[in-house]
Amino acid sequence: MPKTPVHFLLVDDLAENLLSLEGLLRRDGLVLLKARSGTEALELLLQYDVALALLDVQMPGMDGFELAEMMRGTARTGRIPIIFLTAGAHDRQRRFRGYEAGAVDFIYKPIEPDVLRSKTSVFFDLYRQQQELQSQRDELAVSASENQRLLAESRKYGDQLREADRRKDEFLATLAHELRNPLAPIRNGLQILRMSKDEAMSTNVRDMMDRQLSHLVRLIDDLLDVSRISQGKIALRRGLISVQSAIDSAVEVSRPLIDAGRHTLTLDVPKDALWLNADPIRISQIISNLLNNAAKYTPEGGQIRLSATAENNGVAIAVTDNGIGITEEMLPRIFDLFTQVDQKTTQSQGGLGIGLALVKQLVALHGGTLKAASDGLDKGSTFTISLPLSDQKPADVAQEEKQDGVSAAPLNFLVVDDNIPSAQTTGVMLEMIGHKVTIAHDGLAAVALAKEIHPDIMLLDIGLPGLTGYEVCQQLKALPEFKNTVFIAQTGWGQESDKKQAFDAGFDHHVVKPISFQEFSALLRDIQSQK
Repeated sequence: MPKTPVHFLLVDDLAENLLSLEGLLRRDGLVLLKARSGTEALELLLQYDVALALLDVQMPGMDGFELAEMMRGTARTGRIPIIFLTAGAHDRQRRFRGYEAGAVDFIYKPIEPDVLRSKTSVFFDLYRQQQELQSQRDELAVSASENQRLLAESRKYGDQLREADRRKDEFLATLAHELRNPLAPIRNGLQILRMSKDEAMSTNVRDMMDRQLSHLVRLIDDLLDVSRISQGKIALRRGLISVQSAIDSAVEVSRPLIDAGRHTLTLDVPKDALWLNADPIRISQIISNLLNNAAKYTPEGGQIRLSATAENNGVAIAVTDNGIGITEEMLPRIFDLFTQVDQKTTQSQGGLGIGLALVKQLVALHGGTLKAASDGLDKGSTFTISLPLSDQKPADVAQEEKQDGVSAAPLNFLVVDDNIPSAQTTGVMLEMIGHKVTIAHDGLAAVALAKEIHPDIMLLDIGLPGLTGYEVCQQLKALPEFKNTVFIAQTGWGQESDKKQAFDAGFDHHVVKPISFQEFSALLRDIQSQK
């Protein structure tokens, strides 16, 4: 970075004297300002910062002493060092007047060049040092300001990290609680089934275990959905659906929780179909999550209302309850991940604090908005979803045919899973709906059995000993006798990258454990319809 030039002021009424001084003082980094009168000198002093003034004493009009006194009278020029140049005799009185006017030295004419250069170099170097000091002070001030900013930011981030750590600890504790809740009755139910001979009791216990398992799967799916959406890895499977059918599906899913709280659910839905271009599963999930939230945060015997209203080429779906409400402070954060109303002051039934965050993200993916409103504690709340209506409407909407999961013709399955209970229960389920099942527990055995029985469908776990599921699929797919075999990857790995890797290995389908009986039956129907 180039240094700022140093300015010397030369004042003499004779042009030849100024030219002589300029010749003697010329050096790199020095700019010589020349004036032939006091008035010209004062004008230059208003424009430039001067490191040294060399003033001739004898000048017409304003002499050197008068100019020096004027310089001393202003703050801008009062500290400029002055050297007087004079051809007069060494008069003590004149020297005293000069020093009184602010002179630091006198140089008598004729001027000795070395003396002049030596004395002026001191002021040149001194000014350079002052420049360096000022530059360092400026840098220190900037550095101090930046340090203050960084300190403030670090404190802010520290507070955020402490808050995140607190919320993480709360989340992990809540997660452990929420996972143990369904696991406890499932384990107790297994013990009851082993001990009880009462068929009615066994049926009730099985239904209870199925509900608890569904709840457990839902918790895990919600966590995975939040992760996928945050990473931009979730894809909507859009289709033309009616708002009414999505509401019916959501109510069916949420009905057990609503009934458990002895709540009254009121539906206000138009008779004429309102059509959306949306993912039917996700829209049902959005509405169901809001209904579940209302049921959880409403005291027993509460009122829940679900309405749908067409407005401005869109539909507003609102879930209103007369529950515990939301404080004004909590409203802006209610959709933040892992945020919950303080359960110490509520009668909520727990949760991971991800339901509303997931709903907001899913609504946004559909091009909609989600708003929360509440008049405060114990005054209920309303969550309103706004979604765009579709321009298209089906010419004819056929009612979905109910399926019982039994295939039109039995299939020959080879189930491969190193988790023996998982393999055995999958085999029993398939046999109960009429299929033939063979089981293997490692990759090498799977290849050998497949070559022996030539299955219609291979249900393959990925993390197998010997050969992975990918390797088993690749080896068998390379053989012509397996060109009609359907390969299904059944695994706990459900990220988009896992699905891609499965399809790249040759799998025809990818399902994530645990898959429900209804979903698996639908998949088998699709497979059989293509055969």
